[in-house]
Amino acid sequence: MIDGIRVLAIVPARGGSKGLPGKNGRALLGRPLLSWPVAAALGSRCVDRVIVSTDDAVLAEIAREAGAEVPFMRPMHLAEDRTPSADVILHALDTLAELGDSFGYIVLLEPTSPLTEGVDVDAAVARLHGARDRADAIVGIVRTDAEHPSFAVTMATDGTILPIAGGGFADLPRRQDLPAAYRLEGSLYVSDVRSFRTIKSFCHARTIGYLVPRYKSLEVDDLVDFVCIEAIARSLAELRADLGVSNSNGDIGRQ
Repeated sequence: MIDGIRVLAIVPARGGSKGLPGKNGRALLGRPLLSWPVAAALGSRCVDRVIVSTDDAVLAEIAREAGAEVPFMRPMHLAEDRTPSADVILHALDTLAELGDSFGYIVLLEPTSPLTEGVDVDAAVARLHGARDRADAIVGIVRTDAEHPSFAVTMATDGTILPIAGGGFADLPRRQDLPAAYRLEGSLYVSDVRSFRTIKSFCHARTIGYLVPRYKSLEVDDLVDFVCIEAIARSLAELRADLGVSNSNGDIGRQ
């Protein structure tokens, strides 16, 4: 809760996955991937309730063992490859409302972003709450220093490449002369509930960014991602020491 406003954290965990089959239940440092965002939500000081929306009985049990609630099972028509996240969130909000529970803010945490921590949730909610004169939502972003869009290229059918912005390679700016660029990174989404019900999205004209360090922005889409994230999770203490960051959540990296 923040200033009397209740906060709900939802972790969506569909049973099916094509990029990495069974990824939500796959063990990351001995813990199911699904349990990581649950730990982040439970580690938040402002979150009042943590629920997992799933269609899978095994994942539901994993969620409960991790400390989350599974007050309903997600219907199959909301567990397809192309099901919009907004529909899943609205279903959760509507179902909880029918059970007599309502909230002012919604937090979405994905199992595919296991390195998010409770302090990130608290910081994002507090930042949004303090910016309500201009914002109804806040989403995670990360700097694209190594992959600045100015250096993106297109490739023709014969294999030749050209800058996507047009012109020639001689016209490309120096990296040090470019303005900072950011991209949506998917680890953390927060919105005012009334706004979300109206717009059905976290990203719109009244959205601000929550800057996430690069190591937390990695997402599990395939086995390569999983291996990289597991290596980072195993070395978090060393990484934090190098970055000058304290260990802000004891659950992260615990086996």
